[in-house]
Amino acid sequence: MSAVQAPPIQRGRSQDGYAIGGPHVQGLQTTVAHCPRAHSPRRGAVVAHRPPPPPPSSALTCSVLVLNRLYMAVHVVNVRRAFGLLCCEMAEVVHLEDGKFGTFSFDSWREMSELRAEEKQPEDDWIRSVNFEVQVPRVVRLLRYDRLPRQKLHLNRRNVLARDGHVCQYCGRRFATQLLSIDHVVPRSRGGETTWENVVCACLTCNVKKGGRTPKEAHMKLIHRPVRPKRNPLLLLKLNNPKYASWRTWLAGAHWEVGGKDSG
Repeated sequence: MSAVQAPPIQRGRSQDGYAIGGPHVQGLQTTVAHCPRAHSPRRGAVVAHRPPPPPPSSALTCSVLVLNRLYMAVHVVNVRRAFGLLCCEMAEVVHLEDGKFGTFSFDSWREMSELRAEEKQPEDDWIRSVNFEVQVPRVVRLLRYDRLPRQKLHLNRRNVLARDGHVCQYCGRRFATQLLSIDHVVPRSRGGETTWENVVCACLTCNVKKGGRTPKEAHMKLIHRPVRPKRNPLLLLKLNNPKYASWRTWLAGAHWEVGGKDSG
């Protein structure tokens, strides 16, 4: 009696390019996936819990200053975007070493990082991959972009909070961003305008207490008189951080709008 041969399994290809089973196998996988007991462990069996995923590297929250082809500061991006520009050969690293600036491609920056890894500095940030470790650059230069930066400072919530240092201008306490609001010194119901000289950072409690009154009517005193900042307040916060000290060379007199989300 001859052996009965099983029908050949048709082979297909998934979207990722890996070979997968044909309709028979796929149907079996669908049945198992919907079976309520397919993924339940046996009674008394020891279940191995997967460890939680590692937290994202703090280095990925850093900011990188972007220069145009003429070495003029034009933007601020996060680390992921900066490495994307480097890998696509659209930018190069500009690094300060012993008072002199040098430029590096992504490959040469990797080699430089291997040499610098032996003497890491506290203000440096590093990203580790499977095969190598690379230092986070502070400044990159676009190789084919020579437009001038925007010279308009926008009046928005983020810039007002940065100007006032996330400190309520009535009670003097520092709060997280989500616990702060923007208050019009002269209420809009009284004809107050939305200008740098008429808006301040206020906590929710003080804002409710003041209501639609002036500070004098509410018996509340401003800590600082609101003024239009001469430079972008977000940039000033960055420059107060030692890790961004190299930015000062490129930001002399700059007051343009910072792009992207504010990072660490």
